[in-house]
Amino acid sequence: MHWDFALILIFFLTAVPLLGLRRIRRLMRMPETTKRNRLALYGSTVVFQWLAVAFIFWRVQAHRIPLPDLGLAVARPGFTAIVTILLSAFVLGYQLVSLRTISTHPELVRGTLPQIALKIFPHDSTERVAFLAVVATVAICEEWIYRGFAQWVIQDWSGGIILAGIAGSALMFALAHLYQGPRGVLATFVVGILFATIRTWTGSLMAPLVAHFIVDIIAGFLAPPRFRKALAITAGRTEESVFGVS
Repeated sequence: MHWDFALILIFFLTAVPLLGLRRIRRLMRMPETTKRNRLALYGSTVVFQWLAVAFIFWRVQAHRIPLPDLGLAVARPGFTAIVTILLSAFVLGYQLVSLRTISTHPELVRGTLPQIALKIFPHDSTERVAFLAVVATVAICEEWIYRGFAQWVIQDWSGGIILAGIAGSALMFALAHLYQGPRGVLATFVVGILFATIRTWTGSLMAPLVAHFIVDIIAGFLAPPRFRKALAITAGRTEESVFGVS
């Protein structure tokens, strides 16, 4: 493994999770986030991820790594298109079922994830436009970083063991979401395994990239009002219990 590739992996294994955790903890200490807080978060996320992608692309080009090896090609367009549609339909259906579950079983909404969502997801149309740019950036950049670059580097370093690349990239992807807590890390690891497997199967980042975009855009646009309603219902039930109201 090239020394600069190793440093990039170490950075994304250690610094990125800790910086993300620190930033979210700072936001969570605020009683409420403001429009300025959210837009600043969106802007810094976009800038950081594109700078990271640019740096990795520079080092990849310096070592003359073929871009198709990193998933930046569609060798089988028809097959890739079918897989992309099926994966996108699956994640869309799963997201919609999850949102319906929130509406019908508000008692299941607990932990830090709903609180984080209400702090960082958009509140109005202006923020939704900015958030759209964030989602597009995250889908493109994280797929390139984790399923494109990291997966290839780990697989190459392991002597071509495909499972090493899949598991290693999924672990890195999960740790990058450390701020979501244990449940969020576990869920992200499972998603990472699925996306990395499909990236290997198709030889392209297209399917996981589109699915990644769908997951985040549905969560950002549709989840917040349902979380607010569920938390309000849960708080009401707790108050009734405290005062002995049945």
